[in-house]
Amino acid sequence: MKNIGVLRYFSLLLWAFSLFNGSLHAQDKPKPIINASLEGVVLDSLTRQPIEGVTIQLDAVTHAVKTDQEGRFQFVTGQKLPFTIKVSFLGYKTKNLVVEVSPTEILLSPASEDLDEVVVVGYGTQRRRDLTGAVASVPESFLKQKVSSVDQSLKGAISGVQVTQTSGQPGAGVSIRVRGGASIQGGNEPLYVIDGFPVYNQSESTGVNSGTPINPLASINPSDIESIEVLKDAAATAIYGSRGANGVVIISTKKGRAGRVQLNYDGSKGWQSVVKQIDVLDAPSFARLRNETLYDTNPSRGKYQYLSEEQISQMGEGTNWQNEAFRVGAVQNHQLSLTGGAEKIQYYLGANYLNQEGVLVNTDFRRLGFRSNLHAKPFERLDVSANLTINKTNSQIAPTGIINSLLIMPPTATIYEADGSYTLRNPFENIFANPIATLLETSNQSNNLRVLGTAYAQYELLKGLSAKVLFGVDLSNRNDKYYLPSYIFEGVGTKGTANLGNLENQAWLNENTLTYNKSFGKHDLNVLLGFTQQESRTSLFNAGASSFVTDELLYNSLQSGSVLIRPNSDAYDWVLHSLLSRVNYNYASKYYVSASIRRDGSSRFGSDNKWGNFPSLAFSWRASKEDFFAGLLPTINDLKVRASFGATGNQEIGQYQSLATLYALNYYFGNAVQTGFASQRVPNTELGWETTYQYDAGIDLTFLQNRIQLSADYYYKRTKDLLLSVEIPWTSGYATSLQNFGSVSNKGVELSLKSKNLQGVFNWDSDFNISFNRNKVLSIGDGSDRYISGNYLIAVGKPLGTFYGTVTDGILQLGEESAKGVYTGNASPKAGDRLYKDIDGDGKFTTASDRAIIGNAQPDFIFGFSNNLSYQGFDLSFLIQGTVGNQILNINRQNLEMFTGQQNASLDALDRWTPNNPSQVYPRAKLDPAPIFSDQFVESGTFIRLANLRFAYSLPKTWLSSAHLDQAQVYFVGQNLLTLTNYRGFDPEVTSGSNVQIGTDAGIYPVAKTLSLGLSLTF
Repeated sequence: MKNIGVLRYFSLLLWAFSLFNGSLHAQDKPKPIINASLEGVVLDSLTRQPIEGVTIQLDAVTHAVKTDQEGRFQFVTGQKLPFTIKVSFLGYKTKNLVVEVSPTEILLSPASEDLDEVVVVGYGTQRRRDLTGAVASVPESFLKQKVSSVDQSLKGAISGVQVTQTSGQPGAGVSIRVRGGASIQGGNEPLYVIDGFPVYNQSESTGVNSGTPINPLASINPSDIESIEVLKDAAATAIYGSRGANGVVIISTKKGRAGRVQLNYDGSKGWQSVVKQIDVLDAPSFARLRNETLYDTNPSRGKYQYLSEEQISQMGEGTNWQNEAFRVGAVQNHQLSLTGGAEKIQYYLGANYLNQEGVLVNTDFRRLGFRSNLHAKPFERLDVSANLTINKTNSQIAPTGIINSLLIMPPTATIYEADGSYTLRNPFENIFANPIATLLETSNQSNNLRVLGTAYAQYELLKGLSAKVLFGVDLSNRNDKYYLPSYIFEGVGTKGTANLGNLENQAWLNENTLTYNKSFGKHDLNVLLGFTQQESRTSLFNAGASSFVTDELLYNSLQSGSVLIRPNSDAYDWVLHSLLSRVNYNYASKYYVSASIRRDGSSRFGSDNKWGNFPSLAFSWRASKEDFFAGLLPTINDLKVRASFGATGNQEIGQYQSLATLYALNYYFGNAVQTGFASQRVPNTELGWETTYQYDAGIDLTFLQNRIQLSADYYYKRTKDLLLSVEIPWTSGYATSLQNFGSVSNKGVELSLKSKNLQGVFNWDSDFNISFNRNKVLSIGDGSDRYISGNYLIAVGKPLGTFYGTVTDGILQLGEESAKGVYTGNASPKAGDRLYKDIDGDGKFTTASDRAIIGNAQPDFIFGFSNNLSYQGFDLSFLIQGTVGNQILNINRQNLEMFTGQQNASLDALDRWTPNNPSQVYPRAKLDPAPIFSDQFVESGTFIRLANLRFAYSLPKTWLSSAHLDQAQVYFVGQNLLTLTNYRGFDPEVTSGSNVQIGTDAGIYPVAKTLSLGLSLTF
């Protein structure tokens, strides 16, 4: 007891001495606090939402606490106040700060800002500052656009990426070219990687529907997308080997974030309308045109063989077929999501409903979808994740050729007869159907159920060494239904036709990778090794019947048709096995080297050439990290120079093209129909990949305190061993054989400029990109230097998309028949006929011999310019995009300038040649002209468009507390609001989707202008 008393007495002396010692310094130091209590809250710096699970640790000690659901924390410490704390949480920048008062508010910034942004690359992630390849991210504002498919978000977003609408049909797709098209017969679309699952976006047909197929990517809800990265050069894409030649688009969906549970609703209602209509003749003008054509054919019957002038003067406008077909279509989009979690587990649940009415009557697209993303870290060394999406889509598709029919149907024809039945067809010599009856009465449906999911587990075997195993599935089941009733023109002959088709695709993926990360001194090393395997199997079936007693059952009773249509079924699959490796090394964050190689084995190619190697090598130098740099260029914050080379492949040619395949056929033998098989193609055991070699040199620059970022790239791509159908001797029994012949090049320059123009109460950010690409055919093999495909020429030294046709030379005038009549191409030339140039110089004009290059569909450059402005709760963003220098083949115009009187004509027919109006542009009316493709119908496709505008207002938080709302925003969205162009068609942003016949407008479903109002709520 005596010892305890001595200790207690000694402790009291020490305490008294410390108080006395502290008082001696009270005049020049803050009074220390012992057992200080620290309270505070941690918020997201962007959303100001509380973050749960954040670790707050005192400097130099092990004591730490975590924030609760409200982002709050509290602890008592024996240290003195002020003191230093470390605040850290996954997905945010770690923050070290000195706390002087309690309570305190701490703002954490997401780790994805500027050069520290983490971007997704092939089989991993990298900081943007460490990239050696050409990788671009789609700005966040583009992901907020109200589009039906995710690929439409790429329009104008990234340099080097050209996005062109193939149809305005709801749910239809776009054509995407990354640094130009490199293949003639193979695929040119990029590879999409959705949460780790590689998908080639190609719509396969059941052989049932009529019209533009639905875009497979339309089954993915764009509202679920967190980020999109586009890999453009070989250094970035070679890790995808035989599928990387056309670029890679990596799509990451939204993940959960630790913190308080949040429920978000986003809903919008909008209206779509056609941007413009084509001016055609009304009923009186058409009647006069028809009178003129009939008189030209047979003058002896007089000038009014169709209708008298008195009858014409009493006519009204007639039927405006475009007005009858086009409508204002309603669009509604609803998104509900739930997100939350703690440090060890985060989740995201989302549901979406889209209902889009097309601008053509009886065309629409609906999608109902569900998404679930889960990420967990149950143990220190183990990460697991699962992503699943289920989407159901339903579409009513516009039949093939409907736009052309609407334009050429005579305005003197009616939709309905006097008895209320449909007018069956054009009443004149040209036979085509009543387009309104076709639109309203044809059942042309496509329904699809798609399940896409990936799951992985990653375990840290040793410090810095992690093993990852990923499994994924992509399952789709498509049902197509078609019924053509007996009471419209197309179905009269068959008494009704019904078809049903089913296409089922099952694809699975397995990826196994080892990743090693090691930092030692100034050295950083990242090594990736992997083995992947992917398999896809597709089966299809279709059947049909015709000659139905009643149309009431549509396609639901094939057995009711007395004439059966021969059923068809097929099944095909492909397998891809791959070995891959990549090494990333940097020294002192100044000198970077990246090397990768992938070895692919594909079932699609010949037995002698199934395996291919695809290497890449890249270097970069961050000159701004050099000691001498700051003194030379103090305003530049970061400067990086890049160079890369690599090889990638293209395997998109379909299945079994290297094999000798058979097809079934019927023949008569023994007075009966027999079924046998015949050889379909000659085998080619050496058939292999198209290989693209690409060089890239780039520079990345940031300056003025990182407010301006500039990236510039020069690239050269050369694709060799093109997959071409080559003519072979007829003695072989075959006409062509698919072989590796020829080469194509693309070279160009890309510029991207991002700037933070104003920061503070008023914020203004801009993003500008521009791209120049030059495409050229280098060779087409087999000793040839050119061949013709329809209205196009594929020739060595010329770009793909080169128009090849006749050259107009004015109009034949009175008195010139004998001198110039040979240049009309007509056996009996007459004044008013169109004149053409004699290209081959033989003294006459013939369509086959007198053709020349008359334009090209390749643009001189493409650009996008987006801006984001915000001020006290108001947000405005808009995108201006354009294409300059390309040309379009306007097939609609060619049809409308025939002036036959059998079908309607453009308003230009009012200025047609007559003896009293000697036009040098538009020919005379003529009942039966032969259509000749000429430069008259090749137009400039240059356009500048206000593609997207979004204006939003976020309600003040003080207004929302009583409603238990964290955030409420109302917004207006407009798309395709204004287009400046000289193109005379519906819309200049068109293409056929063909690799060769690009830039053709053959009656494509018009792109719509959309206005939407929306509301976003967060609870």
